[in-house]
Amino acid sequence: MRSWKQKTPWILSVLAFLAMGLYGLGQKANADKKSEAKSEAVKSTAEPSPPVPPYYKSVKAAEPLAPVLPASRFAGPPVVVRAYEIAARIPKVLVQEPCYCGCDRHFGHHSLLDCYASDHTAGCAVCVQEAFLAYELHKQGKTPAQIRAAIMRGDWRGIDINHPPELRP
Repeated sequence: MRSWKQKTPWILSVLAFLAMGLYGLGQKANADKKSEAKSEAVKSTAEPSPPVPPYYKSVKAAEPLAPVLPASRFAGPPVVVRAYEIAARIPKVLVQEPCYCGCDRHFGHHSLLDCYASDHTAGCAVCVQEAFLAYELHKQGKTPAQIRAAIMRGDWRGIDINHPPELRP
């Protein structure tokens, strides 16, 4: 049988091996925690998605609808006149759409239709772009919910207000 002195190097080797293994596991756990913390930090510092401005989920919920100002009231740029003409044609669509110009915070608007019940749109390209997009998608047979999804995606940003949509009967 081996003596204590003979067993000591072997025992020390086993203990060293176990210690290295435990150290390695600790390092892995620390790395996992750091990675998880970094992931959380990225999540918490990432820009939150902006809240969706108000809109009505149905025409019935919005009744009575706010009347659209007549396009004849505006002698300014033809694009503004066209925007009000469009709003007068699709108020039931516009009342179900949010407006991303900030008018809900600044003027208390509850949907895109409210922009056309006042002269607000005469000076707001966002409202014009959103109405032009809504009109084009409505002509394609899209539902107000589908139009809303497009507005929420920001598709209105690609609308050139210098080329308003043609009015169709």
